[in-house]
Amino acid sequence: MLSIIDKYILKRYLATFALMLLLFIPIGIMINLAEQIGKMIDNEAPLNEILLYYLNFTIYIGNLLFPIFLFLSVIFFTSKLANNTEIVAILSSGVSYGRFLRPYLIGATLVAVIMFFMNMFIVPQASIGFNEFKFKYLKKGKKDRVTSNIFNQLNETDFIYVSSFDPARQIGQNFTFERFDSLNRLKFKIAAANIRWLDKDSTYRLTAYKKRTILGDTAIIESKRRLDTLFAFDIGDLTPVSYVAETKNLYELDKFIEDQRRKGASNINTYILVKYKRWALPLTAFILTVIAVAVSSVKRRGGMGINLAFGILVAFVFIFFDRVFGTLAEQSGFSPLLAVIIPNVMFGLLALYLLQKAKR
Repeated sequence: MLSIIDKYILKRYLATFALMLLLFIPIGIMINLAEQIGKMIDNEAPLNEILLYYLNFTIYIGNLLFPIFLFLSVIFFTSKLANNTEIVAILSSGVSYGRFLRPYLIGATLVAVIMFFMNMFIVPQASIGFNEFKFKYLKKGKKDRVTSNIFNQLNETDFIYVSSFDPARQIGQNFTFERFDSLNRLKFKIAAANIRWLDKDSTYRLTAYKKRTILGDTAIIESKRRLDTLFAFDIGDLTPVSYVAETKNLYELDKFIEDQRRKGASNINTYILVKYKRWALPLTAFILTVIAVAVSSVKRRGGMGINLAFGILVAFVFIFFDRVFGTLAEQSGFSPLLAVIIPNVMFGLLALYLLQKAKR
């Protein structure tokens, strides 16, 4: 059963966190609108799509900033408790520091559960609309995917390659398709100057088509100026958009990563990093809550301002380490698992140190 103190602190915890979201997300929307309104007008973005974009923006950005908002809100209301000597009164009544911390951990659990379900099911859907609008109207003409030197393994025997791909025109240059047998011997190879998807006929058009079929020691060469044919792959799968992992829910993401690993995707670490960050985000809520309580539960001469300043510094340092290790995982082959674990372990140890210091 929750005591009166538990209910009091938990109510303040959740109310301050909700207030922080309600205050800062509209500010974020206004800042974004002020920056992007010119592009929206120039690219003639419809009003209904703009409204939908900002609904998705609220979910997408709110989820990213959940831990920071949580951290600052705990510092804010706990500092008020400390300045009003309420914490001194609670601890002087015989309540241990660990017992005092319990409602904070209950609040962190509630927020962590919300963050988990949002991350796994709601945010991926919002990410689709958010990113599609961004590249359609706000970053028009900019690449939203890798478009050069694309290699994919379709299955155990089939491999495709294009030197470059134009997603707007759905044309790939210097296309090759290779099929091997169970002994890893080449059965045939198709080469073309370019491959183009014909949406009207649901076929592929190969220009300067050439096929070399291997039959024992004999090679049969077939060539045509142009050939319309079928392949068992979607041309859009040649180059998934850079944010594709963000758009997959809990079950879709695991399957997508397996498919990309089988295909030999060069940016597989980016997708794995997204998966691990989703699982780690709820844990981050606990770590930041403990740090915030430990820092702000002690009454200081500078009052709430000192605590908030320290909190903002810690938040920026956390984001810095998170980005550094994330970039290492995406670009240098560093383990995505370690990229997620290291910042959380570092700040977990900091949380334990600050907690022990606060108890004394």
